[in-house]
Amino acid sequence: MSAQCCAGQLACCCGPASCSPCCGCCPKIPQSRGTRFMYALYFILIAVLCCIMMSETVFRMMREHIPFFEDICKGIQAGDSCEKLVGYSAVYRVCFGMACFFFIFSLLTFKVKNSKSCRAHIHNGFWFFKLLLLVAMCSGAFFIPDQESFLNAWRYVGAVGAFIFIGIQLMLIVEFAHKWNKNWTAGTATNKLWYASLSLMTLIMYSIATGGLILMAVFYTQREGCMENKIFLGINGGLCLLISLMAISPCVQNRQPHSGLLQSGLISCYVTYLSFSALTSKPVEFGLDEHGKNVTICVPNFGQDLYRERNLVTGLGTTLLIGCILYSCLTSTTRSSSDALQGRYGAPELEVARCCFCLGPKGEDPEEQQNLKEGSRVIYDEKRGTAYLYSYFHFVFFLASLYMMMTVTSWFNYESAKIETFFNESWSIFWVKMASCWMCVLLYVGTLVAPLCCPSRQFSV
Repeated sequence: MSAQCCAGQLACCCGPASCSPCCGCCPKIPQSRGTRFMYALYFILIAVLCCIMMSETVFRMMREHIPFFEDICKGIQAGDSCEKLVGYSAVYRVCFGMACFFFIFSLLTFKVKNSKSCRAHIHNGFWFFKLLLLVAMCSGAFFIPDQESFLNAWRYVGAVGAFIFIGIQLMLIVEFAHKWNKNWTAGTATNKLWYASLSLMTLIMYSIATGGLILMAVFYTQREGCMENKIFLGINGGLCLLISLMAISPCVQNRQPHSGLLQSGLISCYVTYLSFSALTSKPVEFGLDEHGKNVTICVPNFGQDLYRERNLVTGLGTTLLIGCILYSCLTSTTRSSSDALQGRYGAPELEVARCCFCLGPKGEDPEEQQNLKEGSRVIYDEKRGTAYLYSYFHFVFFLASLYMMMTVTSWFNYESAKIETFFNESWSIFWVKMASCWMCVLLYVGTLVAPLCCPSRQFSV
């Protein structure tokens, strides 16, 4: 068994075979899922490396504990103290290599329809050689001539790509809201309990949104001053009310009978979350108290205690960042999500109401069952066609590389960026989050208004 396992792993690393777990107690995995896991693992490795490059603590520990550290730095021509391998410029170069890696594979796998083609074998196998290629491209970025011009140009490319990545995720959130409402509404035809489920979830989401806005008004504003916070909370609260009224307006209901308060409630919750996240990223304001002392205003007093354990907060926050990016990449590259982004939806009459509707209907594929009987560690679930769009999958990871680069380097506050101050206040991060909030509302409003503006076109959301 071990010899067979070793042979399989050798074919996975150096050949076109798909990777599988060797451990007998590990579950058998589909080929499509194993491939995406391997690319996600590559992304995690580079993301962790970027975080290390932005960490002064790790760099200081390496300098103190690695013998002949300065000699090694001079030997690899990284500067007297390896200053070329740390900071935002190093992260830009490494992410440039990773972005190029995924962009090349996006072009290579363009219009791949099945897993039997030569390009599909390259996508699903040869992991050792692809790892070498990724390392070579990240390393080669350090030898690009005219580094200053490259970094300035690459910064704006990264900003554009990061905003596109945010836009895709916002579009999928809006699509998720419509899909949720359509699926549960379909169940009301056979079971009236789905009405109760819809009403309960709508009530919960509006309670969260309303409560969140009230709490932010209490803790992030004061009777005098804090005018900016009051304006932003007023605008975002008004937008939540606007989309709720639009969702149940007669003109929208005539064109979209499935439109309701469930979707607007979910979008309102997300707007509330982004508003809170933006306010926590906003640089603090200072004022004089009754004793004439300079104190912070417009922020809750207990919020300052969160930064005492800086290393713990930084570690947890970075882990959550990488996890959220990976989740966004993997969920947005499924066949159903990519179809939704192109405006293709399933027929409403074919909907089967399920609590976990996002997982898709369960079914047994005869070919998969045959693989299980034969004892194969990999379930070849792409014999009839690809389970997801290979090219789009790599393109999303290309955009995620740019988003990771901009986020870790604090967007346009790159010169003073450090991973230890990742959660410190920054105007750049504040405006990115606030713009994402308004973009989400705009996309949702677009799904409501589009059928009214184009009555001759069929919209199925």
